[in-house]
Amino acid sequence: MDGGCFRDLSHNKLNGSLPKSFLNLTSLEELWLHQNCFSGDLLPFQMNNLQILYLDNNELSGHIPQQLGNLTQLQQLYLSTNYFVGELPPSFMKLVNLAWFYAQGNSLSGKIPTFIANWTQLRTLDLLGNNFEGPWPKEISSLENLDYLALSNVVTRGRAYDFPDLSRMTGLEDLTLRKCSLRGPIPGYIWELKNLQNLDLSFNELSGQLPNSISTSLTSIFLRENKLNGLLPGWLTKRKNVKPHRYVDVSENLFKLTTSEFNASSDDPDVNYFPGCSSNSPHTKDICDDYCHNNLKYDELFINCGGKEVASDNKHYSADQNPNGSSTFYHSETGGWGYSSMGLTKSLDNRPVSLIIKDTCNLSNTAAVLVETARVAPISLKYYGFCFSNGTYTVQLYFAEIGLSKKQAYPITPKRVFDIDIQGENVRKNYNIEAEKENANGDKMVEHNTSIKSYLEIHLYWSGNGSANYGPLISAISVTKVPPPKHHPKLSPALKAVIAVSSLFFLALLLLLLRKLGYLGGKRSSKEELKATELFPGGVYTFRQIKDATQNFNVVNKLGEGGFGPVYKGVLPDGTTIAVKQLSGKSKQGIREFVNEIGTISALQHPNLVKLMGCCAEDNELLLIYEYMENNSLDHALFGPEEIKSRLNWSTRVKIILGIAKGLTYLHEVSKLKIIHRDIKPTNILLDKELNAKITDFGYAKLNEGEHTHVITRIAGTTGYMAPEYAMRGYLTPKADVYSFGVVTLEIVSGRNSASYRPSDQTVYLLDLAYVLQEQGNLMDLVDPKLGTDYSWTEANSILELAMMCTNPSPTLRPTMPEVVKVIEGKTKIKTTSSTVRHSTDEIALTKAMAALSQPSPSESYSTAGPSEATPPLSNSNNITNEI
Repeated sequence: MDGGCFRDLSHNKLNGSLPKSFLNLTSLEELWLHQNCFSGDLLPFQMNNLQILYLDNNELSGHIPQQLGNLTQLQQLYLSTNYFVGELPPSFMKLVNLAWFYAQGNSLSGKIPTFIANWTQLRTLDLLGNNFEGPWPKEISSLENLDYLALSNVVTRGRAYDFPDLSRMTGLEDLTLRKCSLRGPIPGYIWELKNLQNLDLSFNELSGQLPNSISTSLTSIFLRENKLNGLLPGWLTKRKNVKPHRYVDVSENLFKLTTSEFNASSDDPDVNYFPGCSSNSPHTKDICDDYCHNNLKYDELFINCGGKEVASDNKHYSADQNPNGSSTFYHSETGGWGYSSMGLTKSLDNRPVSLIIKDTCNLSNTAAVLVETARVAPISLKYYGFCFSNGTYTVQLYFAEIGLSKKQAYPITPKRVFDIDIQGENVRKNYNIEAEKENANGDKMVEHNTSIKSYLEIHLYWSGNGSANYGPLISAISVTKVPPPKHHPKLSPALKAVIAVSSLFFLALLLLLLRKLGYLGGKRSSKEELKATELFPGGVYTFRQIKDATQNFNVVNKLGEGGFGPVYKGVLPDGTTIAVKQLSGKSKQGIREFVNEIGTISALQHPNLVKLMGCCAEDNELLLIYEYMENNSLDHALFGPEEIKSRLNWSTRVKIILGIAKGLTYLHEVSKLKIIHRDIKPTNILLDKELNAKITDFGYAKLNEGEHTHVITRIAGTTGYMAPEYAMRGYLTPKADVYSFGVVTLEIVSGRNSASYRPSDQTVYLLDLAYVLQEQGNLMDLVDPKLGTDYSWTEANSILELAMMCTNPSPTLRPTMPEVVKVIEGKTKIKTTSSTVRHSTDEIALTKAMAALSQPSPSESYSTAGPSEATPPLSNSNNITNEI
């Protein structure tokens, strides 16, 4: 092709924004920019003659520009494996010549557009790994030329959809409708399609029986985790010497299957009947329990995935070297565990590749022996543990992206992105090993506590994000039982924990005070130092250590200002980055907050709570050392620099809201110490590098004593976030945190700061504005205009209605935090009440007074100690703190 009409810059390491000079190449017919590192927004190309555009496997982001729809000569458009958001532009209806459209692995959302029906020449439609909403538009069923159709992870809002009408797509060769919430039987014509080779309908709610005969063209059939039932047909059970050879996964369905039939299938590595071990499986007792020889029960499990039998850290890891995995269930010889793998990966010469990866690089980590091998699966990899004794277990999963740097196919590193579920709970969404690790070929470990009743299931799943053919990978698994707390007949577990933690830290503070006064002289022995470190995972630090780590509390390292003092960034000698909270040792308030925060947070462990690493108490210096949060606070993200605001797309905001809700659920319901935080606000929500929310600042936290309602005469909290019954009457229950959560949710959705909202003639603060808009039927006007159209209207409306329920003036009518989590996850719907839109007169009066007195900076918070009065005086500071 003439060089003037063709540009190939693919497979390089080009980075930065797309050069605007491309806009001058108006005569181009083909532009190949794939397999680079371009970032930023996509250019509004105006090449009217352009027929082929490759943009896949870059780091482009933002909305797809409308101008792209003006390239009406386009025949091939490749957008896969980028970070595009929002809906497909309506202008795309003009792309009537489009034959190949790849958009896999982005964050596109909204309804699947009906204008795709205009693409009558379309042969390939790949929408895997996005956030499209169902159902499938009937208009698209007219695409008769399609030979490749792929869609996954449809957002359903708890609904299920009938199988779409694809009867006119007679030329289909590859059909994937994975995790699309499809229900009902698989249409008979699907099994008769003469050209269909690959069929993936896994992770749906499909029911009915499999047909007795199917098209001879089918070579891979993946139907995992549906509700299919009846007898298995002969083409599935009588496979010996039958052509074509097929890879078939019908595991985790409801087929009538005897133990002998299942055992007979074990000789075939390319078929998987395993029914699963969930309570929904009718064969759990017959098959899963059969692995428990002599009724043995285990308290631990260690697997060296893809590798030989090894010992590490005094643990004996079982070998896991079975090479099969395209559609395989394998159980170990001991019967204590097994794995189930699904998906085909083929080499350039169309041969299946190994699903075990080996690497002998010298890794610096002490657990290097555990990451010399790994098991990989193209789509789904499940590990099962059988025969466990009931209890709580710590699950540790080891990951290392071994061998990837040796691949010569591409000059840039492919993106391996997958989800991690443990016992059906999503532990990590879009987990990226490369993004997690700090050095080349270093390992990463994900840890999660879970409850086990006989069986354990660990699921690694490729949802379509990241690079194709780079599914989930794991190097080792460690499962150990958490010892149950010792029972005391006279004390509840919660009270015992409070006494133990409080005694420990008061003793530590007493020893430090005696030493400071000279009663304990001399240097501490190494044994004493070691004993001190037992208080925390990181120990008790010296003031010199923290001073060096923060460069003498250099203002350059200052992260912000808390209610009791500044917070600094520091780096320890081993390279660990920390956040240091500096309190006043001369103030009773500072000492009280220091002891209260240590005593509370050291007893709490949850992914959505910040981790306390240690403390320091020397010479009137009280320091708390936390894990460092790369993205500062939610306040900083919402109201700080524009560069971080741009990362707060809709899905990220929902993730943050859900994270806060899960953290509060843990505090209120799950933890043995039932805690009321009392100061939920954006500055007390930190964000890690993945923008996961972590609740911090437990200086005001109060133990919830079950049925005993607190009546507090000394109030602690922040104006604008305190529940009215607590701020005015000292009535404290977990519903006070629910109220604060509702206000924060409004801030996240609207992008407006409640604390610095400017009063108007109609409204005095953000929540008041929300009530006015709700009464007018315009609640959706609160949605942050910076989101544009890049959000789900249904989801946004649901979350706003939920926030209004959480801020109901009546605590009785507010939902609990577990109920909030279920609504956000789409597991239940909001139950609205007529009182949702009513504001109490007392609350309006109180809020107006506060609004008139104070307009603090949203990035700072202050505190004042007031007298012990039944109704505290109003403060002109952001925090109202009358001692507990």
